[in-house]
Formats: sequence, structure tokens, C-alpha cells
Amino acid sequence: MLASDGHGSGGGIAQYNVDLLAAMSTLASVGSVTVVPRLAREPLPQLPPKICYDLAGLGSVARYVLATLNRIRKGKYDAVWCAHINLVALAYLAARLRGVPLILAIYGIDVWKPTRSRLANRLAARADLVVSISQVTHERFAAWCKIQANRTVIMPNAITLGDYGEGPRAPDLVARYELEGRPVVMTFGRLVGRDRAKGFDEILAILPRLIEKAPRLIYIIAGSGPDSDRLAGLAKNLGVADHVRFTGFVPENRKADYYRLSDVYAMPSRGEGFGFVILEAMACGIPAIASSVDGGREAVLGGQLGRVVDPDDPEALESAVLAALAEPKGVPPGLDYFEHSAFTRRLGDAFALLGMEGT
Repeated sequence: MLASDGHGSGGGIAQYNVDLLAAMSTLASVGSVTVVPRLAREPLPQLPPKICYDLAGLGSVARYVLATLNRIRKGKYDAVWCAHINLVALAYLAARLRGVPLILAIYGIDVWKPTRSRLANRLAARADLVVSISQVTHERFAAWCKIQANRTVIMPNAITLGDYGEGPRAPDLVARYELEGRPVVMTFGRLVGRDRAKGFDEILAILPRLIEKAPRLIYIIAGSGPDSDRLAGLAKNLGVADHVRFTGFVPENRKADYYRLSDVYAMPSRGEGFGFVILEAMACGIPAIASSVDGGREAVLGGQLGRVVDPDDPEALESAVLAALAEPKGVPPGLDYFEHSAFTRRLGDAFALLGMEGT
């Protein structure tokens, strides 16, 4: 596996790779997996069985290329898994040198349009199998990369439901953010300029009208990043600063506690390849609102698990938030569609397409 990152890193792609490697380690058809990461923080955490990391490529592009070629020269591999389109040229070379299938994983806006590399764009179409995190990502990728439909499988994010679950609000967080007896809407994500498509602006825009109907309402913007000052300024200009809370960085071991502060999780986004945070919120029993224009709608199974709204329709978004505030909390039936066991079965099916069940 050629990966941007994985164990010991943060972010959605890293988490997807961690879940993927955990699934691979449980498949009888997988003997071992060697991961060559572009980025990693040492020491690595404990790894699943059958998984090893080669960290010789850290530090520079040249070192990464050399480490990959050394692995291909010395090792015996049955497939090359390319975990980011930016690595597809090197992955294609590795696969052809070994005469084995190339599997390309795609996630979101990284492939919604052609990349800046003509070579990467051309070689992506030569992958033996494409694993897409969502249908919307597959469709937007296929619009410019003419890969055959029978060479693509959809593998949405996996979630371990046992790590979440319903529960009361954590008293220390209620006190910190002054939430006693107050309804809460939450959006979770990185606060950086290129991620303005997360939906923070859209919720802030309707917040004055929401407060008219629910005067004690609080909007929590969970996450950190340089865009927080702009968002705080926007809240002030809208006259709702007293109703907005910024959490800053949220430790991984307290994410569930933060989700449980909310009564509604709303992410009217435009650029989500899937929307794993929506799964996490629903796994804590929080009613969710997802976008109709990106992968968020797939996290709620098109409306079966939560509400779907157009982020460009503020009236519909307002109505969805108010309706969700009146809804009782509870983990929606059907969320186990995304459980790790289902994710592992989909991975096994993907390998079967390449005739790799018995390797």
C-alpha cells in the first residue's frame, strides 16, 4: 500500500486507511500488507496483525520513491493499493514491475476534477480496480476519468458503533460552554478557508431566524483552524455571537462527549466525499442533517437515517433544524450498514473481483 498517511496521523483519509488495514488484517485471503506512508509520526501505535510499515520513505519525495522501489524489488506482492491519486504514477510503476493488479482508492474533492498532473490523470484510468468512498465521488471521477463501471466498487467509511452510543451531556463541557438547559446545534470540522464548504456559514446565516423561534439556542462550531476568526466576525456581524461557541481542537478521546452536547448535528456542506462525522454524531444518538449535493447524503442513506437538505435553500435548512430539534434522540435503526463487519465484507468482495480470494 502506497499511502499519504495512516496509523499515527489525523484526518479523514488517514482514518479510512486505518480502518481499511484493520479489515485487511482479518481477511483469510490476506497474508500480509506492507504500508509505505508519505507522512507518519513516530513511534507508530500498535498495528493490527499482518500489517507492517516501511518508514524509509519519510522526509522527501526521492526517499519515498526509493523506498517503494526497494520494497517492490525485494518483496513478493499480489497487488499494489494506491491510497491517494497523487501517488498513482509511482503505484502504477510498482504494479507493472511486479505484474500485479493496481487498486486505486478515491475519496472526495481530490478526484472530483482532473488533477494538475496529466500523467496521474491518464494512469488513474488504467487502474485494475477503483475503490470509491461514495457514489457521488465515483460519479464525479468517472465524468472525467473514463474508467469502466465494472472496475469500480463503493466502500463507504466504517464505524465502530461500540465506541460511541447515547449518553448524557458531560457536566464539565456543559459548564465550559454554558449549555445548561439550552438546545444545541453542532457542526464539526476543520476551520480552514478551503473548507468553507463544510456548512458553517449556512448555519450562521439562518441562526438569527432560528433564535427567534428558539431563543436559548446555541450553535457549537467544533474544531480548530485559521478560519475561526472569520467565522467569529461573521457571527458578530449577524448579531448572534452570544449564541455561538467555538471549541477549538477536540481530543479524539472526547469526541463522543462533544457530540452528546448537541440536540441536532447539521452539516449542509458542498465538498464532502462522504461525511464520517455524520456517522459519528448519529452513533451518539444525535439527529443528523446532511447535504443533498455531496457525499453527506450517502452517510444518511439518502434520508433513511437522517434529513437531507439543499445547502442553497435556507428556508428548507431552517425547517429541517427546527424539525430535528423536536425529534427525540436515538441511534437510527440501520446505522449498522456502516459497521466494520459490513466494511470488511465489501473489501472481500472487492478482492474477489480481481480473483484474489485465495492468494
